[in-house]
Amino acid sequence: MTNHRIALIPGDGIGAEVLPPAQQVLDVVGRRHGFTLGYTSYDEWSCERYLREGAMMPEDGIDQLRDKDAILLGAVGYPGVPDHVSLWGLLIPIRRSFRQYVNLRPIRVFEGIDSPVRGAVAGEVDFVVVRENVEGEYSEVGGRLNRGFEDEMAVQEAVFTRTGVTRVLDYAFELAARRGGRLTSATKSNGIVHTMPFWDQLVAERAAHHPEVAWDQEHIDALAAKFVLDPSRFDAVVGSNLFGDILSDLAAAVAGSIGIAPAANLNPEREFPSMFEPVHGSAPDIAGKGIANPLGAIWSAAMMLDHLGHPQAARDVTDAIAAVLAKTDLRTRDLGGTATTAEFTDKLLEVL
Repeated sequence: MTNHRIALIPGDGIGAEVLPPAQQVLDVVGRRHGFTLGYTSYDEWSCERYLREGAMMPEDGIDQLRDKDAILLGAVGYPGVPDHVSLWGLLIPIRRSFRQYVNLRPIRVFEGIDSPVRGAVAGEVDFVVVRENVEGEYSEVGGRLNRGFEDEMAVQEAVFTRTGVTRVLDYAFELAARRGGRLTSATKSNGIVHTMPFWDQLVAERAAHHPEVAWDQEHIDALAAKFVLDPSRFDAVVGSNLFGDILSDLAAAVAGSIGIAPAANLNPEREFPSMFEPVHGSAPDIAGKGIANPLGAIWSAAMMLDHLGHPQAARDVTDAIAAVLAKTDLRTRDLGGTATTAEFTDKLLEVL
């Protein structure tokens, strides 16, 4: 029997409330498909730890995670700790230390979920956003000058390398080839004069190596509008760190609720552990009330199973999610219902 070593980082807010349901689901499908998961919890790695000790995780935190097969993260961020402190103290170091250069966010309108977008219909909207995850606009290059004076300034440099862009484009083209055979590249080369024409050049270069994929490119502003006006036209979308981040959150809202949306931070070569997390964040306004939607964490756990080599187990989980949403009226509050986290999880486990 295969055993997978999983690091659990509940983090902040509702993170600690949505990871236990994901564990329950993982254990059920593990028994069915003949594998086990051993968990190591790092429940002290959080904003609370930062306020107490000045760091989100210990100095050897990355080394503690290095021997794990995957990481399941709950959420990061809490009032009193600036977001850039919490993210750069935990989430981003993990992504970069483990070369998790692909951020993968599937978008799907499930039957039984009403999208706020009139044209987003269940069975028709099913695409994926591939986001470059470790460089681009979110670089560490830059700084602040003349703090406190009238001529105070901030400089933030975007970093696009041939290696970094090429590897995420190849991943996106290969993924598109396995799906519907269409890829859309997000750009802004009409306004950003250096990095985006470079991105476009590399997209064209890599497209020549993937003739089976039809591709086009859209300026980010027009693309955001088309996500809302005609979301069913998309199959796979690839974008830089900033563009992919914005587009994937927009797409999650189009799908009905950001509480459902999952994300994978992948090291495709599997030299290091990959990390899986719901998109919804720590939601401090509802933390501790037992009403958080566990679907984002559960779907993220399904993506983890697929990455670990258990695609059928992953499909069992997403099929169960679809069945609960389509065949019952049980909903958490973000979806217009009254179900608690535990009640929704119990129904999902019943279906499984």
